[in-house]
Amino acid sequence: MPKKKKKGFLKAILILILMILIGCGGFSMYSLSPVGQGSKEVSFKVEQGQSYSSVLQDLEDNHLIRNRTVAYLYAKLTHKDTYYAGEFTLNDGMDTPMILEHLGDVNHAQSEQVTITVPEGKWAKEIAAMIHEKYPQYKTEEIIAYWNDQKTIEMLAKDYAFLNPKELNNKNYRVKLEGYLFPETYSFDTDASLETITRTFLNKFDEVYKKYKKDIDKSGYTVHEIVSLASVVQFEAGSVDDMKTIAGVFYNRLDQDMKLQSSVTVCYALYDDFEDPQDCEVNTEMESPYNTYLEEGLPIGPILNPGMEAIDAVLHPQDTEYLFFAADPETGKVYYSKTYEEHEEIMEQHNLYLD
Repeated sequence: MPKKKKKGFLKAILILILMILIGCGGFSMYSLSPVGQGSKEVSFKVEQGQSYSSVLQDLEDNHLIRNRTVAYLYAKLTHKDTYYAGEFTLNDGMDTPMILEHLGDVNHAQSEQVTITVPEGKWAKEIAAMIHEKYPQYKTEEIIAYWNDQKTIEMLAKDYAFLNPKELNNKNYRVKLEGYLFPETYSFDTDASLETITRTFLNKFDEVYKKYKKDIDKSGYTVHEIVSLASVVQFEAGSVDDMKTIAGVFYNRLDQDMKLQSSVTVCYALYDDFEDPQDCEVNTEMESPYNTYLEEGLPIGPILNPGMEAIDAVLHPQDTEYLFFAADPETGKVYYSKTYEEHEEIMEQHNLYLD
């Protein structure tokens, strides 16, 4: 191609690219502009647990924003994708950035909220009791029944990849959603349904699941198995510092085909008959798929709802040669040993329970 023609061709390409950029910029500015003149006021509701994509779809359907896709990209690029549940008063004279900022300010949420704080390590039945206390219309037994209903599990599994309906379809589980009711402080509408409340717990767990998905895939264990082991580590550990080491001990036992022999699994096996840790120590012969003194490998399912630290510890355990540990119930100090003889000496020296 002659030099002069080549220069002309390149110039035409640059002009075309410039026109495209200008066009895209103009389209974006138009898409983010107000839909109206501010004469129309709209009461807009964000449901508890509602996804951000769904919120943007509702805004578009209510003719409050022009383009949900452009709004989504703008929100991500500007980090304005925080939003709160509640009733918001908006008008069609607000542009998209103003609306997103409005939804991201909790002070603009007009609905009354119910707050429930779930600490790490709570059983599902304890969480159900917390919900009942705030929502007397939902009985604790009714909530547990909802979390155990296979149709509920199958419905939820369509939206949450970490739930496996086949794996959870087992009559031996105490509570099928045990382990997935993530510990956190939650705010709900006063008229929240059981489904909305449940989905809010699962939405938080989903965040943790997505954060650790690659690690879970590499672990060789299913999500349910990881959560099960994390629940044991959560119950056993007196502090976050001990979680990784205790997780390492349990992996060493599994690798050597030893039983986990964790007394806290007996606590869950006892369930309604559990009142004191000593009850778990003296009932190690109790027949239950949760009892790791009798059953090989992991318990049949989670024995409580673990926090992020316990899940992280199971996915990133301390590399150790320890096979035994024992905790002092008074001081919380954990003693580790490589052999059963060393373990017995520690137990006798400190008058500790067996683990």
